[in-house]
Amino acid sequence: MSKSIQFQYRSNPDLPSVKPDYPGNKFANGRFYNDSRRKHPVAKDAFQWKFKEGNPQKQEKRNDKFRVPVIPNKDVFQGTEDVIVWLGHASFFIRINGVNLLTDPCLGDIYLLRRLVGLPCDISDIFPIDYILLSHGHRDHFDVPSLKKLLKHNPKVRFLCPLNIGSLIRKNLGKQYVYQEAGWYQTFTLPQEDIQITALPAKHWNRRGLSDYNLELWCGYWIQANNKKLYFSGDTADGPHFQEIHDTLGSPDIAFMPIGAYKPAIIMNSSHTSPQESVAAFNLLGGKTFIPMHYATYDLSDEPISEPIRLCQQMESDGTLKGKLANLAVGEELKY
Repeated sequence: MSKSIQFQYRSNPDLPSVKPDYPGNKFANGRFYNDSRRKHPVAKDAFQWKFKEGNPQKQEKRNDKFRVPVIPNKDVFQGTEDVIVWLGHASFFIRINGVNLLTDPCLGDIYLLRRLVGLPCDISDIFPIDYILLSHGHRDHFDVPSLKKLLKHNPKVRFLCPLNIGSLIRKNLGKQYVYQEAGWYQTFTLPQEDIQITALPAKHWNRRGLSDYNLELWCGYWIQANNKKLYFSGDTADGPHFQEIHDTLGSPDIAFMPIGAYKPAIIMNSSHTSPQESVAAFNLLGGKTFIPMHYATYDLSDEPISEPIRLCQQMESDGTLKGKLANLAVGEELKY
């Protein structure tokens, strides 16, 4: 299918690239495309899952009462040390070299989707934030109510985001907020010269309504300062981009890897990695510390709520995970 499409290639002409031979993001007929394809589910797949196969773990899922522990912590935002705090799902507070970052803040219920774990503090405690990093526009990553509450206490925060996400910022939050958009492998220009943040490939997609499929790009992030390298994958399926990231930027000290929302595979494996795929990607990257995310905060898929982290713990125990597993509670501080 993609062979018949006449692609253009999009990037931000004002930003440098860490991969000068990369042509830019595939773009055609107003929509972005992944660099490599993995079979997307079709109506037949959904029908087979819903009416023929169902969820073989339905009873196990119903009986699974696991909840991520929460450690109250409202003072960490006023500190000075390099620290990472998980706020649930793909939301992290990261302080690196005195710069305060927040990834994909989604801090409450999402319409009818109930948040299963509390916050370690009030949203009003989450300041000062210098940059909010948005990986894509899905509602469990670009959550307008959470962002509006955060902006009340961080009116001068700057947004870093992939191409065209600025349109969602303007539409949902207002034209007054400063943002910078990047294509894959492009580094944002920041006034802090001793920190580099680079947008990276992810194999995913974007949609908020019925007719806006892939109008905006999706990405992961590489954050580097003081010889510390952090990799935030964003939402992603498995693919060759992990090897390409390693070949371009080396190995991260810390990798934030998604481990949830992977069943049924016939529906989910074009969008999300399973725990086994995330661990394999981490090993390929040569990471040192694996921080699991995107699990047990919202019920998004068929696997039991505790299964993703149990599988990661098993892979650490049997040596499959070639690094340290940082199994964080919400609110727990990881100093690095």
